[in-house]
Amino acid sequence: MNSLKKIYVLFFLLGIFFIPFNEFDGVSFLGEYQNEAATYFFLFGFFLVCIDSFVEKKIILPVRSIYFKIILLFLGWIFLSALLNYPSISESYFKQTAGISRFFRQLISFLLSSVIFTVFFWNVIRIYPLKRIFSVIRAVMWWSLVFVFIYGFIEILIVVFGIYQLMPILSAFDIFPFVNTKLDPGGRVSSISYEVPALGNYLIMVAPWMFSYILTSKQTYMRFLPVSMVLILMFFSGSRTALINVTIQLLIFLILLLRRRKIRVKIAKILTYTSPVLLILLIMNIGKISEIITQKADSLNFSKNLTQSVSNKTRFGMQYASLKVFIDHPVFGVGLGQETYHKRKHYPEWATKDNFEFDLFFENEDVKSFPSGYNIYTRLLAETGVVGFMIFIGLISLAIFDSFFYYRALRNSNRLIALTVFISLIGLSFNWLQTDFFRQYGFWLMLAILIKLKQQEKLGITLYNKA
Repeated sequence: MNSLKKIYVLFFLLGIFFIPFNEFDGVSFLGEYQNEAATYFFLFGFFLVCIDSFVEKKIILPVRSIYFKIILLFLGWIFLSALLNYPSISESYFKQTAGISRFFRQLISFLLSSVIFTVFFWNVIRIYPLKRIFSVIRAVMWWSLVFVFIYGFIEILIVVFGIYQLMPILSAFDIFPFVNTKLDPGGRVSSISYEVPALGNYLIMVAPWMFSYILTSKQTYMRFLPVSMVLILMFFSGSRTALINVTIQLLIFLILLLRRRKIRVKIAKILTYTSPVLLILLIMNIGKISEIITQKADSLNFSKNLTQSVSNKTRFGMQYASLKVFIDHPVFGVGLGQETYHKRKHYPEWATKDNFEFDLFFENEDVKSFPSGYNIYTRLLAETGVVGFMIFIGLISLAIFDSFFYYRALRNSNRLIALTVFISLIGLSFNWLQTDFFRQYGFWLMLAILIKLKQQEKLGITLYNKA
């Protein structure tokens, strides 16, 4: 392996480590990626891949992969949809942004994640045996989580338990790159991420990788410490999305795991020894813990929060408006990045009534940022129509099916990798019910790993099925 490859592999690993770091002022021309530390490492790594390809006179693209073909098909549909909607796009203008400008910005955003990052991930992963690169990526994620947890735990002690004497220690983290110490004004925990949902997105991505330590670590504490750290951050962060998705991921993992007798015996032994300690801690902190659990339960009462919570009224109102746009443009949609120009006419009264966010942010021409759609699926229905939606759903569904197939079929160490990818994809696909951006690094990383897994295990699966 030449020195250039070693350098872009390093940038790949640094990017993985810095995924949760997004609380800093980046380069404005990168748009929604400007505050994402990982983006800078991935882009520079991709640049080095291009130089390496030029030097070796060989471009490495996963063109034979069905996933990459579906991505290109979806890209083609985006252009067709935009072409058919050109009269409308060319006339749209809102928040000091023309429709054509908005289209190209969102196109670049999609290309960065789905093509540039996926190609970069693939060029790194293809170099190594899958087991080795999986172990390295997981180790990097572990140390990244350690940093996030240490900061987050201090933040929990300050915000939740009121130990403000620790504030100078928290402020000391400002010496690290991409860290900007602050406390959430709402009293929630976001660790080094710029807001609570960003931390939730990170936990959903990293959780399955930490679950895998239960199956592989020879040290008892390392089997459960990573999982415990994820669950503690999830619980105290206040992120409903993380609470629901990580819980689903953990339940799926346990259901698949408990089918194995050896694992059931190990878990029973661990519970035997840890239950008394947990019970004592529970009794000592019963008042505070009871209060926190009550708050979490109330946060999941969506019917109550829909009338009382401004954020929920906004979230569901935006999704409702997107579906209205889809009904008006069911086949081709209105074009990538164009839904806001159209759904402004469809905001429901129950969402806008007594909701300061619409007047202050979403309908304010002086605020240049466009409102979130809060759901990638309703956004795709509105912007790309039912055809574009089905293409993207096909990509997700095929990846989930393939990863589960390999988990069931394999009998070697790659079975764990397939399990991790499967649970990751489940969590990330559910997470898209709450987010409307393509910038989910974990999803595109899982696709690159799946491409490698399918190439490496194709012969083995064939032989296994024949036997």
